Amino acid sequence: MSLQVETTARTDIVDVTAEVAEAVPSGIEHGVCTVFVPHTTAGVVVNENESRLLGDTERALDRLVPRGEGYDHDEVDDNADAHLRAMLLGESVAVPVVDGSLSLGTWQSILFVECDGPRTRSLEVRVTSR
Repeated sequence: MSLQVETTARTDIVDVTAEVAEAVPSGIEHGVCTVFVPHTTAGVVVNENESRLLGDTERALDRLVPRGEGYDHDEVDDNADAHLRAMLLGESVAVPVVDGSLSLGTWQSILFVECDGPRTRSLEVRVTSR
């Protein structure tokens, strides 16, 4: 199943947990839900959806991979920093499905991280059962 995500800023973090949970087909009791970002300038992570932590995450990405540092790829698209940030974040997460629901920890959420927005993005969600 494909989900659409709207982002509103160049760097934006969107909680997609509820949408991913809805994509788990009924009848699947146990398995693995894989969430994949088919974009090279966005990522997906599992972490806490707390506003100060989200701000810290954005600032950390800015410090780790600053924009406009003379990256060679900037000559093509002026977004090398977004590509590099996405590589650090990763393009997929796997979450266990237990008793028909995502088995996330108390504070865990599935977070889509935009690095080159604002844009309309897609997420691919696949559930395999055992």
